Amino acid sequence: MKVADGKMLNIALPKGRLGEKVYGMLEKAGYSCPEVLGDSRKLIFESPETGVRYFWVKPSDVAIYVERGAADLGIAGKDLLLEYRPDVYELCDLHTGKCRMAVASVKGFRDDPGRTLRVATKFSHIARDYYAGKGREIDVIHLNGSIEIAPILGLSDVIVDIVETGTTLRENDLEVIEEIMPISARLITNKASYKFKNGEIRALAEALGRKEV
Repeated sequence: MKVADGKMLNIALPKGRLGEKVYGMLEKAGYSCPEVLGDSRKLIFESPETGVRYFWVKPSDVAIYVERGAADLGIAGKDLLLEYRPDVYELCDLHTGKCRMAVASVKGFRDDPGRTLRVATKFSHIARDYYAGKGREIDVIHLNGSIEIAPILGLSDVIVDIVETGTTLRENDLEVIEEIMPISARLITNKASYKFKNGEIRALAEALGRKEV
C-alpha cells in the first residue's frame, strides 16, 4: 500500500556495520527499500510502498538530523545520546551494537586520590558526570582520536572510551579498571514528528520490538 508523502517516515541510518545491521532489522519488520544496500552514489532512498525514506549519515550526526527535524527517526548509540544530549525522544533499545563505556589505563595503574585525575576522552560530558558522581576531581583532556595512546605517553592517567572486544587495549598493554555503563543502539524520534506521525512511528517501533536481534 502506498503512503502519502506527508506521512512517509524519514529515517537517518548510521553509516557502517551498525546501520547495515539495523536496516536488516527494518527490512525484516516490513520496511524494506532494496536500493539502500546497493552500489550507488545516491544519498536518499525512497520506498512509497512501505512508507519510508532512508538516508545514510555519519553516526555522530544522526541525532542532529533527528533533533532538527530533517529525519523523523534515527538510530544512535546510547553513548552519543548521553554525550551530546539531543532534544529527542528515545523510543526503544534495539539490543544491537552492544559495547560498554569504560575507564582504562596502563596495567598496574593505581589512582592517587590526593591529586587531580587526568582523564583523556572524546566523551567529556560522560566522563565529567561519572566522576562527579564519585566526588572525584578530574582534568578532562578532550581528544578526537587515538585515545589509547594518551596514558602510554603520560598525557593522561586514564581514558574514558568505548570498549567492544578489548583487543586494542590488550595490544597496547592497557586494561579496563572500571566499567561505567553498557551501550547499545537506540531508536530515537523527533518530538514534533512523534506528535504528527504518531501512528506511523509507533507502528515501526513496535514492529522492530517484535524482531529478534
